[in-house]
Amino acid sequence: MVTRTKSLPTGERSGHDLANVVAVAAEHAAEVDSGGRFPVEALAALRASGLMGLLVPVEHGGLGGGLTDLVEVAGELGGACLSTSLIWTMHCQQVDVLVRHAQPELRERLLPRIAAGEVYLGSVTTESTVGGHLLTSESPLHAEQGHYRLTRRAPIVTGAAHADGFLIKMLASPEAAAQEVSMVYLDRADLDIEVRGAWDTLGMRGVENLELTLTGQVTDERLIGGRGKFREIAVECMGPIAHLSWSASWLGATRKVWSALLAHLRRPASKIDLRDSLTAVRVARVRAKLEAVSAYLHTVRAEVERHRAQGTSLGSSATQIHLNTLKVLAAEECLAAATAMIQLAGLDTGYRRDSPVPLERLLRDLTAASLTYSDTRLLTANGALSVLDPAVTLAGAN
Repeated sequence: MVTRTKSLPTGERSGHDLANVVAVAAEHAAEVDSGGRFPVEALAALRASGLMGLLVPVEHGGLGGGLTDLVEVAGELGGACLSTSLIWTMHCQQVDVLVRHAQPELRERLLPRIAAGEVYLGSVTTESTVGGHLLTSESPLHAEQGHYRLTRRAPIVTGAAHADGFLIKMLASPEAAAQEVSMVYLDRADLDIEVRGAWDTLGMRGVENLELTLTGQVTDERLIGGRGKFREIAVECMGPIAHLSWSASWLGATRKVWSALLAHLRRPASKIDLRDSLTAVRVARVRAKLEAVSAYLHTVRAEVERHRAQGTSLGSSATQIHLNTLKVLAAEECLAAATAMIQLAGLDTGYRRDSPVPLERLLRDLTAASLTYSDTRLLTANGALSVLDPAVTLAGAN
């Protein structure tokens, strides 16, 4: 068995701590799902492990990890509790933004707190009027003497009741065009927060997405990447980290349940004959889906790593197509694999909520994958981008 944590930059300690987090997340996963509650035990374990600072540079007290580590940890967490994995990966999105785009004073002050597990970051990008469209906003910052005033309603904020700080997408000014968007950071203590609504869903019941209204004041120091520069943040950090880590989480969850199902079917008491040719084809098709997602995930991860190492932008048509395709492929193929597993396992093992193999939970959780930043929106973008790439630059071909 491959010990995936070996590549983590701090070696055995990180491997041990990740194993502990995975154990805690797995222990509470079923109860988190049935109760529709936030996985507070897993978040506490993540805070204690140092993994909240996986992407924080070593000079700021973090683990100094990279995208390979991010993908590996997301897969391990996804295999234990998909809600925990998505909560952690969305936090890592925000960390990557701060590391690459925050002003030095804010980085010096905030990154060590993140590395110490003191700050879990929430993301405020959705708006009632523009939905999940990432690159526009209709909620302006208002310039006042020495600061900006913000009032922001957000229909969906993951972990809203538990985050210690928020990165908030805002329109740069009341006069700005909808695409002139800024990102700001505020500690929870610096905001007045009204939490509304409840989170009672088909799947992903632990992420506790809630509606918020936030009001506060922000100074220039907390403008991330400069005024009106959110597009660069989205293209270079938020989109790539989201698509890589979400895909890794979904793949990790699917792979873990597939492994459990295979072990279940191989029991002498199993009623499924694995030597039957039709069954063998079904098994092979599930494996093929996992192989395809894994191969494309690591191909695109390597492409992003190469761009970052060379200091080149991720904004080319081809790279954006590859990132969007990864997200769509992983969402569709992992869900298809879960459905195929249920067909293979049958009513008794595949369809029961109390089955020893949590296929029912996996199916419900993965149903959210295509809805999490809509696949339709990404495919629409890819259609337009494909016209701009007549050379047809395929992932991994160059």
